[in-house]
Amino acid sequence: MPSAHEHRDYFDFGAEPPPPETPDVERPEGEDDPALLEPVLEALRTVRDPEIPVNIVELGLIYELVAKKGGVVFVEMTLTTPACPVAQSMPGEVEKAALTVPGVSEVRVKLVWSPPWDRDRMSEEAKLELGLL
Repeated sequence: MPSAHEHRDYFDFGAEPPPPETPDVERPEGEDDPALLEPVLEALRTVRDPEIPVNIVELGLIYELVAKKGGVVFVEMTLTTPACPVAQSMPGEVEKAALTVPGVSEVRVKLVWSPPWDRDRMSEEAKLELGLL
């Protein structure tokens, strides 16, 4: 019997105009803090797209993650489509999750549309969960 995932196209959002990329969000300067990267990445794994039952890390929505001494974190991310219904709220969810990590004092989230996201960015785990393999 086919699973529910095989009948639903999680990536069909229609053709609404894209929201703007996040303006004036810059990568922080200074010395890297590699010890913060893994805990921040784990925190980001708690953020899920409400339309797709997979976290944003496994979906491949995080393009760049930078952590600097002093606790400044920069996240460059995209969404599955510019028409995604959470385009306005997702950067705030990412910021909130990263701020839960001890040692993080500031989070800068830049939402971008280039390069466009595609299913090849998904982890094998995400593809399996969504019935795409």
